[in-house]
Amino acid sequence: MPSPSLAEADALRVAPALTPAASPEQAPEVWPLTARTVDNRLHVGGVAMDDLVRACGTALYVVDEADFRHRAAQWRQSGADRVHYASKAFLCAEMVRWVDSEGLHLDVCSGGELELAVANGFDPARIVFHGNNKSPDELAAAVAHRVGVVVVDCHEEIDRLARAAARTGRVQDVYVRITPGVAAETHAYMATGGDDVKFGFPVREGHAERAVLAVASHASLRLAGVHCHIGSQITATEGLALAAERVGLFVADMARRHAVTVDEIDLGGGAGIPYVPGDLRLDPAEFTAALRTGLARVLPPGTVRIAVEPGRSMIGSAGVTLYRVGAVKDGLRRRFVSVDGGMSDALRPSLYEARYTAWTAGRTPRGTPVHSVIVGRHCESGDVVVPDIALPSDITPGDLLAVPATGAYHHAMASNYNAQPRPAVVAVSDGQARLMVRRESPADLRRRDAHGEPVQLSRV
Repeated sequence: MPSPSLAEADALRVAPALTPAASPEQAPEVWPLTARTVDNRLHVGGVAMDDLVRACGTALYVVDEADFRHRAAQWRQSGADRVHYASKAFLCAEMVRWVDSEGLHLDVCSGGELELAVANGFDPARIVFHGNNKSPDELAAAVAHRVGVVVVDCHEEIDRLARAAARTGRVQDVYVRITPGVAAETHAYMATGGDDVKFGFPVREGHAERAVLAVASHASLRLAGVHCHIGSQITATEGLALAAERVGLFVADMARRHAVTVDEIDLGGGAGIPYVPGDLRLDPAEFTAALRTGLARVLPPGTVRIAVEPGRSMIGSAGVTLYRVGAVKDGLRRRFVSVDGGMSDALRPSLYEARYTAWTAGRTPRGTPVHSVIVGRHCESGDVVVPDIALPSDITPGDLLAVPATGAYHHAMASNYNAQPRPAVVAVSDGQARLMVRRESPADLRRRDAHGEPVQLSRV
């Protein structure tokens, strides 16, 4: 049978759904709260983005401080007893100070995040230390810094932490991370609450029970609570309520069978935000209400305190990434708009097939919509910033494109692939711009080269 012609193949091909290019006025849900089009130019925080680019270059991360502080206040008022900012979404020295000034607690996932927080004056007693494979050195550092709570994720961590705390004479507060067997409705790589994941101790077959009893057996550890997180980018509440119910049942069972009392349940974060027009946002009050609803099915009111750990939902919508268009090329089925960034500063589309929208930052385009894809400058076919978007036909080299909802996981996941220096991060507020993280230079990358320096081997 002969192969189909290109025209026949096109006829068989299912056309992808195109994401509309959307200005702040057309889709305010995906843009920072202060984003506006003024005189055909994009402004965030009262700052014109084309002016900012002339001062700072591209690619460039921009953070709307007012947006972050607004959403931090929403979480404080959500009904949770304690709110931790999940620093893996985005952390730098200035961000540590913002979180502190908002009266939030802080969730860190590595020794590096811990040191960054402590070095910038954050009270270690308000830190929760996460991670599924914390090293002995990291656990010792947590004890030495007097971190408020360490979340243990495996039996090796329980033993290592107990020894580290015993050496100092301290009693370290601990959460035991459990997995309740609830599958979040999200990308498989962002689901963390099922039975077969790398995080925590499954409730099934007694794994979580044995972990709690192991913590209780160590005089240098105190069971401060249990922890559960079912996944990220969640926009429906049913799974949250079910997870809370199952955690509540586990807590009640531990009290009944072993007289082990749990005073606090940390039910993680994961509240979703809009990335493209029409996407939903899970409101902080709805998130916390779902958790309380689930717990109320199995525990009397007031039995436990609730802690939450939002990250993306606090910083994600505050971020915008600015790119300069370098080339526009028509393919057989769509137009390729190449920008001066890509998977080195925007990994999520390649990693999770995450979708975004975009708009011009320096002028308002007038062309008719054309099936386009915004691609990066890296040597990978998967280097896509915005797939299948209806961009105006008059986008041209030299134009500025702004991609909203990039405050979470973009800077945090950035790399030096193809020896690409990482972009700067700039905060904008009330017409002022302040540098949060400086732009890397090629010289910064060269400083890491050791030029064959000998390694002194330690022989056993």
